[in-house]
Amino acid sequence: MVSIDLAARIERVLFTEEAIARRTHELAAQITADYTTGGFARDAAGRPLFLVCILRGALVFMADLARAMPVPVEYDLISVSSYGNGTAPGAVRLVKDLQRPIEGRDVLIVEDIIDTGYTIEYLRRNFEARDPASVRVCTLVDKVARREIQTQVDYIGFELEKDAFVVGYGMDYAELYRNLPYIGVLKPEYIR
Repeated sequence: MVSIDLAARIERVLFTEEAIARRTHELAAQITADYTTGGFARDAAGRPLFLVCILRGALVFMADLARAMPVPVEYDLISVSSYGNGTAPGAVRLVKDLQRPIEGRDVLIVEDIIDTGYTIEYLRRNFEARDPASVRVCTLVDKVARREIQTQVDYIGFELEKDAFVVGYGMDYAELYRNLPYIGVLKPEYIR
């Protein structure tokens, strides 16, 4: 096995493990309050909030968020891919769809990072066509510096106003760095 010191490749830590844990618990408390007091709950059958994790980056965040919520939740996983190399900006394709229907459900899309806005808008439109009771969005990092289209983000962990290549806490570069317990900026020499 090749040994790589991932931490040595980080230029600076933006959000510590402790800051992420604190903010995740704050978001979980807000979401719980919003859906248990009836404010955003629209599911006529009264079923638990349905979390949709966007693979693979949001997996760590969604797991921690769900565990911090003191109420029943259900979840499913979805995977999308952005087209690149000369295709239209914002072209997104569904790689792995949900296993369960969301008709009539209160859905909360959980994302690790939102930058251009194309992926989250694609998913919002896709889900709304499936006739859910409601669709809202929660992201750990909102990278507003890269926003290309307007999108509604209902719950935001941290906002990045300057563009930076961030990794850690589920976010990767070339499938590395996901297991770092914090979010940091990758040194430019490690970005190809």
